[in-house]
Amino acid sequence: MRIISGIYRGIRIRPPKSFKARPTTDFAKENLFNILIHSYQLDGMEVLDLFSGTGSISYEFASRGVKSVVALEMVQPHFKFILDTCRKMEMDQVTAIRGDAFRYLKKPYQSFDIIFADPPYDHPRLAELPDLVMSTKILHDEGLFILEHPSQYSFTAHPHYSQQRKYGGVNFTLFTKNAS
Repeated sequence: MRIISGIYRGIRIRPPKSFKARPTTDFAKENLFNILIHSYQLDGMEVLDLFSGTGSISYEFASRGVKSVVALEMVQPHFKFILDTCRKMEMDQVTAIRGDAFRYLKKPYQSFDIIFADPPYDHPRLAELPDLVMSTKILHDEGLFILEHPSQYSFTAHPHYSQQRKYGGVNFTLFTKNAS
C-alpha cells in the first residue's frame, strides 16, 4: 500500500501481516481521489474517516493538504498502527480516535466536509450508514459522504444518492445532503 499523491507521495505503508483490515486498493483509491480533486478544493477541509483500518484513506487526505482528518478505528491494533504511522510521518493533521463508528455518528462532536466510510464488507449494519450520516449535523450541508461497499448493495434509490463508481471489486457510492 502506498500514498498516491501529495506531499507524502510514494511512501509505502506496511501494516503487519496479521492485520485483518482490508485496505482500499491503490487503483480504487487513485480513481476516487481523481474524482475528488476535480470536484472539490481539498485544502482546508475537515475529513472523517470511519472504519479507518490501516489509515490509508486518512494518509491520502493528509497528503493532499486537508486541514484535519479524524481517523476513527475500533480495533486496538489497527488504531495503534494508525497512531504510530502518523507519528513516524509527522502527520499532525490526523487525529486517531479509538471508537465505534455507529456510536460516534449518533452523537457527533463536530461537522465535516467529507466523510469516508469503509466498513467491513460483511458488517450487518453497513446499509444503515447513509441514513445515520444524513440524519445528524455531522456532515456540512454542502458536504460529501463516500461509502465503500461490496457490489451486492445498491443505494441508487436513497434520497441523498449522488453517484456510484466501481473499480474492480470496490464500489464507492457518493451522497450529498443537497442531492439533485
